[in-house]
Amino acid sequence: MSWLGGLGSGLGQSLGQVGGSLASLTGQISNFTKDMLMEGTEEMEGELPNSRRKEIEAIHAILRSENERLKKVCTDLEEKHEASELQIKQLSTSYRDQLQQKEVEISHLKARQIALQDQLLKLQSAAQSVISGTGGVPTPTASSSFSYGVSHHGSAFHDDDMDLGDIISSQQEINRLSNEVSRLESEIGHWRHIAQISKAQGLNSSDQSEEICKLQNIIKELKQNRSQEIDDHQHEMSVLQNAHQQKLTEITRRHREELHDYEERIEELENLLQQDGPGIAITDYSKIQEMQKTIQVLQTEKVESIKKTEELEKKIKDISKKLSSVENERDVLKKEQERLNVENRQIIKECESLKLECSKLQSYDMKQSESVTEKERICPQSTSVEEVLRLQQALSDAENEIMRLSNLNQDNSLAEDNLKLKMHVQGLEKENSLLSQEKEELQVSLSKLSNDYEVIKSTATRDMNLNSELHDLRLNLEAKEQELNQNITEKETLIAELEELDQQNQEATKHMILLKDQLSKQQNEGDRIINKLKKDLNDEKKRVHQLEDDKMNITKELDMQKEKLIQSELYLSDLHLAKQKLEDKVEDLVDELNKSENNNLIIQKENFELKEHLKQNEEELSRIRDKLTQPLNEDSNSNFKDALLKEREAEIRNLKQNLAEIEQLNENLKKAAFDLKMENEKLGLACEDVRHQLEESIVGNNQISLEKNTIVEALKMEKGQLEAELCQAEKRLLEEASKYKQTIEELSNARSLNTSALQLEHERLIQLNQEKDFEIAQLKKNIEQVDIDHKETKKILTSSLEERKQLTQLINEKEIFIEKLKERSSELQEELDKHTQALRKNENLKQTLEEKDRSLGSMKEENNHLKEELERLREQQSRAALVTEPKNLDGITELESEVSRLSVIKDNLEKEIKHHQKIIEDQNQSKMQLLQSLQEQKKKTDEFKYQHEQMNVMHTQLLLEKDEEIKTLQKTIEEITTQQHEERQDIQTENSDIFQETKVQSLTIENGSEKHDLSKVETEKLVKGIKERELEIELLNEKNIFLTKQIDQLSKDDVGKLTQIIQQKDLEIQALTARVSSPPYTHDVVCLQQQLQAYAMDREKVLAVLNEQTRENSHLKTEYHKIVDIVAAKEAALIKLQDENKKLSTRFESSGQDMFRETVQNLSRIIREKDIEIDALSQKCQTLVTVLQTSSTGNEVGGINSNQFEELLQERNKLKQQVKKMEEWKQQVMTTVQNMQRESTQLQEELHQLLAQVLVDSDNNSKLLVDYTGLIQSYEQNETKLKNFGQELAQVQYSIGQLCNTKDLLLGKLDSISPQLSSGSSLTSQSSASLKTVKLDALNECSQQEIEELRKLLQEKDATIRTLQENNHRLSDSVAATSELEKKEHEQTDSEIKQLKEKQDVLQKSLKEKDLLIKAQSDQLLSLNENFTNKVNENELLRQAVTNLKERTLILEMSIRELKEENEKIVETSREKETEYQALQETNMKFSMMLREREFECHSMKEKALAFEQLLKEKEQGKTGELNQLLNAVKSLQEKTVTFQKERDQVMLALKQKQMENTAVQNEVQHLRDKELRLNQELERLRNHLLETEDSYTREALAAEDREAKLRKRVTVLEEKLVSSSNAMENASHQASLQVESLQEQLNIVSKQRDETALQLSMSQEQVKQYALSLSNLQMVLEHFQQEEKAMYSAELGKNKQLIAEWKKKAENLEEKLLLLQERLDEANAALDSASRLTEQLDLKEEQMEELKKQNELRQEMLDDVQKKLMNLVNSTEGKVDKVLMRNLFIGHFHTPKNKRHEVLRLMGSIVGIKREEMEQLLNEDQGGVTKWMTGWLGGGSKSVPNTPLRPNQQSVLNSSFSELFVKFLETESHPSVPPPKLSVGGMKPLDSPGRRKLDMNVPESFKDTTESRAGRRTDVSPFLAPRSAAVPLINPAAFGPGGPGHLLLKPVSDVLPTFTPLPVLPDSSAGAVLKDLLKQ
Repeated sequence: MSWLGGLGSGLGQSLGQVGGSLASLTGQISNFTKDMLMEGTEEMEGELPNSRRKEIEAIHAILRSENERLKKVCTDLEEKHEASELQIKQLSTSYRDQLQQKEVEISHLKARQIALQDQLLKLQSAAQSVISGTGGVPTPTASSSFSYGVSHHGSAFHDDDMDLGDIISSQQEINRLSNEVSRLESEIGHWRHIAQISKAQGLNSSDQSEEICKLQNIIKELKQNRSQEIDDHQHEMSVLQNAHQQKLTEITRRHREELHDYEERIEELENLLQQDGPGIAITDYSKIQEMQKTIQVLQTEKVESIKKTEELEKKIKDISKKLSSVENERDVLKKEQERLNVENRQIIKECESLKLECSKLQSYDMKQSESVTEKERICPQSTSVEEVLRLQQALSDAENEIMRLSNLNQDNSLAEDNLKLKMHVQGLEKENSLLSQEKEELQVSLSKLSNDYEVIKSTATRDMNLNSELHDLRLNLEAKEQELNQNITEKETLIAELEELDQQNQEATKHMILLKDQLSKQQNEGDRIINKLKKDLNDEKKRVHQLEDDKMNITKELDMQKEKLIQSELYLSDLHLAKQKLEDKVEDLVDELNKSENNNLIIQKENFELKEHLKQNEEELSRIRDKLTQPLNEDSNSNFKDALLKEREAEIRNLKQNLAEIEQLNENLKKAAFDLKMENEKLGLACEDVRHQLEESIVGNNQISLEKNTIVEALKMEKGQLEAELCQAEKRLLEEASKYKQTIEELSNARSLNTSALQLEHERLIQLNQEKDFEIAQLKKNIEQVDIDHKETKKILTSSLEERKQLTQLINEKEIFIEKLKERSSELQEELDKHTQALRKNENLKQTLEEKDRSLGSMKEENNHLKEELERLREQQSRAALVTEPKNLDGITELESEVSRLSVIKDNLEKEIKHHQKIIEDQNQSKMQLLQSLQEQKKKTDEFKYQHEQMNVMHTQLLLEKDEEIKTLQKTIEEITTQQHEERQDIQTENSDIFQETKVQSLTIENGSEKHDLSKVETEKLVKGIKERELEIELLNEKNIFLTKQIDQLSKDDVGKLTQIIQQKDLEIQALTARVSSPPYTHDVVCLQQQLQAYAMDREKVLAVLNEQTRENSHLKTEYHKIVDIVAAKEAALIKLQDENKKLSTRFESSGQDMFRETVQNLSRIIREKDIEIDALSQKCQTLVTVLQTSSTGNEVGGINSNQFEELLQERNKLKQQVKKMEEWKQQVMTTVQNMQRESTQLQEELHQLLAQVLVDSDNNSKLLVDYTGLIQSYEQNETKLKNFGQELAQVQYSIGQLCNTKDLLLGKLDSISPQLSSGSSLTSQSSASLKTVKLDALNECSQQEIEELRKLLQEKDATIRTLQENNHRLSDSVAATSELEKKEHEQTDSEIKQLKEKQDVLQKSLKEKDLLIKAQSDQLLSLNENFTNKVNENELLRQAVTNLKERTLILEMSIRELKEENEKIVETSREKETEYQALQETNMKFSMMLREREFECHSMKEKALAFEQLLKEKEQGKTGELNQLLNAVKSLQEKTVTFQKERDQVMLALKQKQMENTAVQNEVQHLRDKELRLNQELERLRNHLLETEDSYTREALAAEDREAKLRKRVTVLEEKLVSSSNAMENASHQASLQVESLQEQLNIVSKQRDETALQLSMSQEQVKQYALSLSNLQMVLEHFQQEEKAMYSAELGKNKQLIAEWKKKAENLEEKLLLLQERLDEANAALDSASRLTEQLDLKEEQMEELKKQNELRQEMLDDVQKKLMNLVNSTEGKVDKVLMRNLFIGHFHTPKNKRHEVLRLMGSIVGIKREEMEQLLNEDQGGVTKWMTGWLGGGSKSVPNTPLRPNQQSVLNSSFSELFVKFLETESHPSVPPPKLSVGGMKPLDSPGRRKLDMNVPESFKDTTESRAGRRTDVSPFLAPRSAAVPLINPAAFGPGGPGHLLLKPVSDVLPTFTPLPVLPDSSAGAVLKDLLKQ
């Protein structure tokens, strides 16, 4: 039984863990089979006992029941799968609808975007016109990019033509095909492997067995293909049935709904007819006729719908017949499949028998191959080979035919998958070619076999047997071929039938399309009728519009006349203002004249002063002349005086010129003043004329105003009456509005209520309707009265119009006169402006002259200063060069001061320029403000763009999310497919391994193993099926969750639908406006444009509100995120607290922790006690101090009062009481602490619970928040909708009110006109002739006609009002109906789902019944197959046991790993606890430190106490007894404290030791326990494992032995059973026919459903018509709104015109101001020009200054050069030797004899300055040295003499001429190219020596390059010639260029001047150098 329990548990585990470990299972099974087969051969044979057999049978029964249960589960899962597919299809349809809605929204958004782009373009064009003034041209790039961005989004929706269901089905087919391909590939690999093994073995027996195996596999493949094809056909049939059922249900539902709506409509109409009754028979006669017509139309439509339903029923019957025929064909196919299966089994048996015979033949072959001769190998061998070939051909033909049939049956929809499969097939064909090659090789081996086979033919008896067997085989083959042909013919018939079905299907679809077309035609006809009705309505509306327009025109004319009156008044006021302005201007001119006279007087005074000054100057001149006539000795002074005289004369001339100019100015001013006086007189005359004209006009205006006032008063009276009537009408309207509001509220409430409540409210509404009808009848009467009033008003208006025309003529004349006056005044103003400008110009000129005089004076002073400085500089040049530098500095400082002065002048000018710039900036600011306004508009457009972009982004995000979800689903599908591939591959590889190993053993074992493999494959297939179904269920669950989420979102999408409806209404409004805008109604067009503008404004406002709401939303979102963050933080804190609580609980659980807790409590107690003691001591100390103080203050020096002593005793008693209280409190605290500990455990538990709740609540909260946000959005949208509806209702009410008012007015006026007319006629008959009476009669007739027309119009209006009210009711009804319909639809869908579920249950029951019948018959088969299946099951059980054991080992390993992880975690926890213990120890240490501090405080307090006691003792010698007692008490307390401290220390130490020991012991105990547990577990597991393995091995061995014996016996039994199974199959076919009957019954049910759908169709058509009517009503309402808005906008237009007139006036004023500003600007520009001239003069002066400075610098440079030359001369003359002396010495040296030449050399050395000793050394060193030196000196010094470095003053002369260069050239050419002597380079100075570098610094770069290049070239000759060639150039080439200064001094001067005397020793003292010296001299 333990074995049984183990097996059961293993089975459970294997079934539970099927999903994860299939691959490992298969691997383990293969290993186990290998082991079993190896052991089976070795172990001895034996028989099982009976008890074992019984156990096995019991297990078999259990497994069978489980198998049955699994089958049921599979069937259930399949049904669920089909249901889920249906649901997916429904969802896909809903998704398509959503996509269409989204596309519509996108189109609307595109339209809006285009409108925005147009606006943008307009704004940009406006901006360009503004910017074109400044020169900027912006590029409109936004529109293009914007449109591009939008165009991409739309395309995503149009590609999604395929259905979601189609995509899923195609994906499934793709997966199936890919699985087949992978399977074929694996099989090809398997056969390759077998072929390779066969090649390696090279045995003949293996070749035959391979062929047989191949044949078996081919048969299996054919079976699988057939089963797959049948499954596909069944799946297609089910899909077609489901689709048909769906369509039928939809049609029936629609038909029912339409019927229901029509019934309700008829009931309503009947109710209305009953209510109206006889009271309004005359008025409602037309309505009744219309209703009758509609009823007739409805009846005809009903008849048509009935016909259509009958046609649909016929079609459904045809389709049901087709379905039944298809099902019959499917049954036939099933039967054929069963037959094929039976035949396949027979073929397998025959193949097995062939195998056995072949093996026998082979064994016989091997025996007799040697003995038989070659002669007997001719005849019978060919027959066997031919038979084998024939078999192969037959099989290949069968394969080809099956392939062709399968290709025919495949769908055409998967073209892409077929292409992939073709690729795979090509690969397979290649592999087939390889296999064919291998086959050829096998055929060669067969030929060898045939050769061997000839040997066997010698034995005749065996040959005969073989022939007979072969004959049997041939017969069998022929039978099989016949059966194959039959199959092919049947398949062809099936294909033909399928094609017929397709054709019928196509015909049905065509018929459906035709039906749709007919319906659409009917709809179009209905639309046409509706359009005609609309046109009629429009005509009536146009008439109404015309009447209203007439009324509006009359009102407008009244308004115009009122406006003209107002304008005339305004003109009067303007004239008054103009007069005042003119008077002010005259006064200003008088003031200016006075000012000019004053200025003249001032100028005259200045003239007198200047004359006096001139006289004084002349007197001074006469004096000077007298002085000049004095003695001529003062000649030197006379020159100076002459110069002074000349200057004075020049000044006098200037002054005279100025005087003349001033006199001219005075004369001009006088003339101007005279002219102004003349003009003033003229203006005075003009003003008097204007006054007279104004007085006349005022008198005329007063008369007109009196007349107008009388008319206005009459109008006011009428207005008062009208207002009273209006008030009454408004009250009525308010009451009606309140009623309407109540109804609206009731409707909104009714949405949430049930349908019963809605019906009650519906009845109430009908009653209200009736009341309203009565009210409308009353209103009609009022309208008739209003018409009469209207006619009266018309007449009054005509009379008033004539008077107004006369008034307008007068006003026009006055206006012309006023315009003339204005023109005159403007001319005078222009003249005044000119004069003022002239004056200003004169003043500006004066100012500029003065400024120029000042600047000239300053410039003269500066020139004088500069001249003085030049003279100083000249003096400095004449002086020594050393003194120049400080003087230059003084000059520079003076120049700087002058520059500063000039800068001050410049600053003043800049200030003036800034002042002018400010004026310009003010103007610019005004421009900037305009630009800012433009920018703001641009910003608004940008904001619109941004919003649009956000919307697009949102759409794209939604699309991306959907794409991601699709991708995730695809990934899951791919993962599943990959898993299936891996599993299949594993299974196939394992099969191949098993096959290879079984080949080694005998054939008997092979037979058994093959059957086991078959059973294994079947079980694995079952397992795979279960797994796949489970995965599918999981996927479907995920999809269901996702779909539920999306359904929740659909409620939000309803809002989108409503927005679409609103947009459609907007479009309809636009269409209506387009209709209205016909050519005769231009006024209407204007009104509509204004409406559009107003709508745009409203839209902008709404958008602004939306933006604000979005901002608020964003704020709320941010706040929400913050709250979420806070909640998260709190959750984290909670989690931390939980962890801490857990840690604390773990701490407190252990016993050692309890001890620690107690110690902590003890310590806290001790500390508290110590604190109390310290407090007591401190109090005592304080009391002692007070006693001391009192004692010192008291009179008695040594004594203490008895009162004080008593107080001390009382204090002691108090302290004792306090101590007792503290002890009690301490006990209470202890108890509370214990209680708290108990409660803490409870609280921890509660905390855990609360945390769990908090987590749940947080999840709920998040969900609720999401729901709440959604609800808020939906609520807001509903609110907006309600508001819109309310607004529409209010507008409707307002329009009704206005119509009522107009009716009342017209009726009242008509009543008043009739008596007036009679009275007027009597008066006129007395006064006037007969002609007038005739006219009055004509007028009366006209008025009567008009009254009749008005009455007709009123009737029409009544009809329209009624239609409007009906529309309102219909709208409310439709709102209610829609809600009801939605609920009904939900209920219907629920009911349909329930029906479907019930049908499914019925079908499942029927299927189960069928299954039971099948099982009853299959039990008979099973009873026969039981013995066989028992062994197979035993095998499987054993394998499962092994797998279970292996799984258990895996589980054990997993548990070991988990235990290890737990161990690691425990170690970590122990470490954490150790750290905690260390922390606690640290806290203990801190506590001990605190205690020590307290003890120290105690000690200090004690010492203080002792000190106080000593003092007290000294003071209180008399009363020591009581103090001694107190002191003793204190001492006792101190002793107690000491003892307490000691005890505390001991306890602490003991505690610490115990804690350490406890921790160590606990750790050890835990480790030991863990080890014991692990070891025990491992021991138990190992024991169980060993027992199980031993049992399994023994069982398997025994089973294998029994198997071998029994399988041989049961081969024969199985052949008998096959016959019985064929009978069973026939029974099954009978059952299938029963099933067909049941399906036909189902078809009948389907036909009933179709009838229902047809009814629903008719209902839906009626609904459509209702909607069309409601639409037309809505359009009527909209037209009414438009009319009302026209009236509003016309009033607003008048106001706008007035505003425009005012703005125009303001603009004119601004233009005048602008002109003034421009004049000022011109003046400012003139001033700027003068300033610019001054600045130019200053610039010229500055340039002159700079030139002078440059000249100064040049002179300074010249001075420096001269100084340098002088210095060089001085230096050169100091060290020079006389040339004559040297020549004489030189010649004397050669004349002297050789013996005395040394003396001559010494003389020369002494002259040169060489010491005697040095000379002697030179002479003594080498006597030949002199000669060498001489030769080197004469021959070329540059080559022999070392190149001594030259000083800068000793360098070669650079100012060389052409002759010098020529000499140099000759020198270089004449010298032979001797190689240079080897000299030490260290002694030489390089070419770029510092001296040369100094030169190079002054040389330009270009020249440096040339010199360097030359030097580089010359280095090749010798290094000593380089310095000369690389020297500085003689002349700077840059000096000759255009940029160089032409002055000689500016040329580059060499640092070295030419030497005047020859040097004593030159480095270049060659012959050339000597020649150069001569040339220079």
